[in-house]
Amino acid sequence: MSTENTNHSENAQARIEEIRAMRQKIPNFVFPTVKGERRRLTKAATVPPELIELTTVAVKNNQALVRGGRLDPDALRDLVAYADAYGPVADELEALVSFVRHSVTSARNKVGSDALNTYALTRRLAKQRDTADLAPLADAMSRILGRRNRKAKATPAPAPGTPAPTTKQ
Repeated sequence: MSTENTNHSENAQARIEEIRAMRQKIPNFVFPTVKGERRRLTKAATVPPELIELTTVAVKNNQALVRGGRLDPDALRDLVAYADAYGPVADELEALVSFVRHSVTSARNKVGSDALNTYALTRRLAKQRDTADLAPLADAMSRILGRRNRKAKATPAPAPGTPAPTTKQ
């Protein structure tokens, strides 16, 4: 493995460790406990802020609405502020993920395009007398790609409605 490849691996591992360290810095950070949990939470999570504020005030001013296990109004408002503040952080991280995935695809595209160009050149040169020794390499490349030497197209069948040629006996 070359030094550059080792450096890429080490650098990528360092970025992963930095990203994981961010988890400790984000308050109220929780992992989903079951598959699809985020979808299940979305309905109540998308309640309009006006309803949240109205219910918070209503509970504070109406004893009949007070129930056990409910957060106090200040804690509820703090969670709203948290959600408002950290929404853009999530957006930025999603953008970063998108850009990193694009960068990875771009890198794979460059090396794949180079390989396909080399394959095409190898196939072309393998057909020439001076470089015919490249034929086994071209065949190996073709097998890796799952391609076979394509035969010339067979004579097409006559179009429907066209009478087939008849032979005289």
